[in-house]
Amino acid sequence: MAHQPTQEGITPGNESLYLGFDLSTQQLKAIIINSQLKVLYEAKVDFDADLGHYGIEKGVLHDDTTRAVYAPVAMWVEAVDLVLDRLKERRVPFASIKGISGAGQQHGSVYWSQAGEDLLGNLDPEKHLVDMLKNKAFAHPFSPNWQDASTQSECDAFDLELGSPEKLAAVTGSKAHHRFTGPQIMKFHKLRSEVYRATSRITLVSSFLASIFLGSIAPMDISDACGANLWDISAGTWNETLLHLAAGEDGVASLKQKLGNVREDGGGSMGPISPYFVNRYGFSSDCGIVPFTGDNPATILSLPLRPLDAIVSLGTSTTFLMSTPNYVPDPSYHFFNHPTTAGLYMFMLCYKNGGLAREKVRDTLPKSEGSDPWAIFNKISLETPPLGRKSQSDPAKLALYFPLPEIVPNVKAGIWRFNYPQDGKLETAEPWDKTHDARAIVESQILSLRLRSRNLVTSSSNSDLPPQPRRIYLVGGGSLNPAIAQIVGEVLGGAEGVYRLDVGGNACALGGAYKAVWAIERKEGESFEDLIGGRWRESEAVVKVDRGYREDTFKAYEGALEGFEKMEEKVLKEQ
Repeated sequence: MAHQPTQEGITPGNESLYLGFDLSTQQLKAIIINSQLKVLYEAKVDFDADLGHYGIEKGVLHDDTTRAVYAPVAMWVEAVDLVLDRLKERRVPFASIKGISGAGQQHGSVYWSQAGEDLLGNLDPEKHLVDMLKNKAFAHPFSPNWQDASTQSECDAFDLELGSPEKLAAVTGSKAHHRFTGPQIMKFHKLRSEVYRATSRITLVSSFLASIFLGSIAPMDISDACGANLWDISAGTWNETLLHLAAGEDGVASLKQKLGNVREDGGGSMGPISPYFVNRYGFSSDCGIVPFTGDNPATILSLPLRPLDAIVSLGTSTTFLMSTPNYVPDPSYHFFNHPTTAGLYMFMLCYKNGGLAREKVRDTLPKSEGSDPWAIFNKISLETPPLGRKSQSDPAKLALYFPLPEIVPNVKAGIWRFNYPQDGKLETAEPWDKTHDARAIVESQILSLRLRSRNLVTSSSNSDLPPQPRRIYLVGGGSLNPAIAQIVGEVLGGAEGVYRLDVGGNACALGGAYKAVWAIERKEGESFEDLIGGRWRESEAVVKVDRGYREDTFKAYEGALEGFEKMEEKVLKEQ
């Protein structure tokens, strides 16, 4: 497996090290690398296993009556204590760490008190962080989690405030979503107006973690700020109309002050590490705190992703990430400023139905006899011709498989199957043999990606191939499946092929560590892609799993896109 740590405790004394964090829903991970991007140390805290006294399950608390999902902020603070203590046990040479960055779960908000701001600058190195911060530092003890679904009325208000979801997406990069910070702040203000007024600063999860290490409230990162439905991406400033909506009678100025400035440069240092960590753990006083970013932006920093490259995460859910110079917002997906590179944007598609939906189809097929539970599914899916067509005159078989309500498109749970003949008239299909579902479900998931990304891809300047991603990198459990990898290549293309990215589940923490290396060591004008690309050992991190673009099948799927779009429209109308 790529990126295995070397034998711990063996580090040249003069070697520059960099620390990357990932504060996710269920864990806090820490990874230490050197300037050449080699992983030297790792540690993690599992919230359920290590911090179960907070009463959490899978890292969060639930209020089923309101559909609220949230996490105790003190738990995250205690996790910082624990993970640093574990690194200390591994004899990490903290004095060699030159820069720290990391990732936080996107959209969550932390509500600091004035006392909290004061405490950050006066921490006692004889005490644990949690003992000093848990009771007085936070105006509100909880942070909303990305799974929260309690803000429907606030989302409706956000979607209408600028005229439509389309206009909101044009300004902020996304239509309103339950988990986004702006609707969450609006709900917080309505339900807890006095606590809102007692809040000195509001940080994202990423800037919360940066603040701990900086010893003062850190500015938000420009990429992570785009997950709030409050940041005007084109104007590069907070949108005052949306701030007023969220802050209500307390006004724009109050919320603007609480949110603070957004840092546009993803590199450089925001300042030296807090003296607390110098005195308690032996960090060097000149260790720089680099802007932390969101988990999704950090993922695209886990490799030197170039424009037209795409990452497809095939986990329980499906996520599609792409770096692009084109800002083409739409309510069905997300745009963020790029976390390191001005002039680039991060395009993101999120689906609820991914691995679970594929497993449900797999389980309807005869059970595999060997150790691979996917063997029969894979055999059938590769033996089935593209779109289920045995001949060119046959109709294409198209379907949607949503065991969970989906957000792209926004439809209820269900399965819908259609035939799409050459005349372009979509027909509801008679029940077809369940073996057709094996290929059809993978095609359906990847056709949706192609449909929604087609306006963002172009032909390579030195190629006469049709517009498509340059490289496609697969991550997550589904990336290990060779049949899925082949169908991804057949549907999406990939001028240089399809690759599996193997970073051992540490993409976000690695992205943070790479960001720290670039931020501290970059030369003037040197981009993240150039610096990291020059040091990244591709052979240790990726393996080519499919050749990608095939002219005939790529054309066949191009012809099916119109039918796929018609199918979605029909299902939406019937909701």
